[in-house]
Amino acid sequence: MLGGATSRLSQTRLDLGGADTVEPVSALRLDMSPLDYLILALYFATVLGIGFAARRAIRTSLDFLLSGRALPAWVTGLAFVAANLGAIEILGMAANGAQYGVATVHYYWVGAIPAMVFLGIVMMPFYYGSKVRSVPEFLRLRFNDSTHLLNAITFALSAVLIAGVNLYALAIVMRAMLGWPLWVSICVAAAFVLVYIGLGGLSSAIYNEVLQFFVILAGLVPVVVIGLKEVGGWSGLEERVRGAQGGGEAYLHAWEGTGFGTGSNPIGANWLGIIFGLGFVLGFGYWTTNFAEVQRALSARNMSAARRTPLIAAYPKIFIPLVTVIPGLIALVLIPQLGKEEAGADFEYNNAIPLLMERYLPSGVLGVAVTGLLAAFMAGMAANVSSFNTVFTYDIWQQYVRKDRPDEYYLKVSRWVTVAGVAIGIGTAFIAAGFSNIMNYLQTLFSLFNAPLFATFILGMFWKRMTPKAGFWGLLSGTLASLTLYILYKTGVVDFRSDLEESMWGAGLAFVVDIVVSVLVSLRTAPKPVEEIAALTYGGKGSATSKPTDLLKGDEAWYRSPVLLGAGALVLSVVLYIPFF
Repeated sequence: MLGGATSRLSQTRLDLGGADTVEPVSALRLDMSPLDYLILALYFATVLGIGFAARRAIRTSLDFLLSGRALPAWVTGLAFVAANLGAIEILGMAANGAQYGVATVHYYWVGAIPAMVFLGIVMMPFYYGSKVRSVPEFLRLRFNDSTHLLNAITFALSAVLIAGVNLYALAIVMRAMLGWPLWVSICVAAAFVLVYIGLGGLSSAIYNEVLQFFVILAGLVPVVVIGLKEVGGWSGLEERVRGAQGGGEAYLHAWEGTGFGTGSNPIGANWLGIIFGLGFVLGFGYWTTNFAEVQRALSARNMSAARRTPLIAAYPKIFIPLVTVIPGLIALVLIPQLGKEEAGADFEYNNAIPLLMERYLPSGVLGVAVTGLLAAFMAGMAANVSSFNTVFTYDIWQQYVRKDRPDEYYLKVSRWVTVAGVAIGIGTAFIAAGFSNIMNYLQTLFSLFNAPLFATFILGMFWKRMTPKAGFWGLLSGTLASLTLYILYKTGVVDFRSDLEESMWGAGLAFVVDIVVSVLVSLRTAPKPVEEIAALTYGGKGSATSKPTDLLKGDEAWYRSPVLLGAGALVLSVVLYIPFF
């Protein structure tokens, strides 16, 4: 324990005189010093400075919404991973680490890396090569206006719901710092995010995300290092997890107990649900069709940079469990009230990271850590708000409400839509506040919105016979199937061992129903002419995949090969599983 924090942490320290003695932790309140607030103020000033600098480059709606498609791969790659490194990662995955143990790594090494590789190697040529401005716009070209509008509306809804999650997480930290009521913290946090996105659009969001990536790591690494030292290193943590109330040996393994009928793993899912439901449907559905992520790649300066964006992001993503899952395990053994309903809202699983920060970090280091948390949540909210304003402006307003207006008009609309997106996010933040583990909530959203969308995408991309009507009815049926299963689960008609298991099966059901309905409708309706969709289907004449020699034009160096980068990420993910099998 660092001596500088002794007085502030007197109620929360571990009694080192007894290896297994843990004192109750007081209510969550971060006692920040003037130095901590100075660090935070400097960060906020930098963020706003980036926003003002980016504003000077805004001339058109494309500049505001897609950064003029001019950013290098290393910038878009770091922004890609930082956009995801919000409340979903920091609070959600740490909460999962405490609630479900090591099995949480499945959300990275099965649920993220294969899909990110697939996006870079297979799908980005279609997105970038077709010059679409959003994921829903791709559906309009491949299918019809009905499919396009359905996806635009559902994506806009999911974007503001997820923005609310990040805003709620941001408010948790502000409440812990200042003691403000939750609603005040939510409104103040929303106002700040609105200012810096509204100033510079996507460029401001992306360059801030690059900065935020490093700030996030600087804030979380001290928590991991000091926490591991406190429990006696990794071996000490393993021993404490085995004996922890709510823990046990199963919390230290990823695949043990995932056979059918065993039910001995904390996550409550078998290997089929993990691989198919999480790894294929949820993982591929999120990473390959979620415009909040794809938008970063679409802002890249050329096809090669666009393809490498998710592949560059995959490497830091592989190691993110070190600063999310491990702190969750540390919180499990050092904070006995964590996750106990009788302990109150301050000890929800969502607060595992803030509680550890309160426990360990002295002045200065605490300021960096709090800044890292705020950076993460702002990155997550900014990613969803910036994607919301792009989809609403281009795919709903311009396409169906006000066509053929001057570009200056759409630039003005996009700024007002940014305001609306933040305002709606304030409302959805209170929905997120009703969940003790926001990852459970997020996985439900992904099973509802991303899983059926991925089925429509993958079938339409590889099967030229799929018809426009099939695109609409398949997408709608898959979404309704997942929603129905969720309602049946919540009303007790269908039983699952955990919310996460339900989301995996919900995603799988959505995918299967979407595919079946799409095939049946396609066999009874007329497809588009082959020449009309050739550039939008795999191997079609004129598509990006039909001209492989052009994919690396301008970036021919061997170490920039998407296949090489993707293979390296996959191999590394498999190797890292070995100690936790």
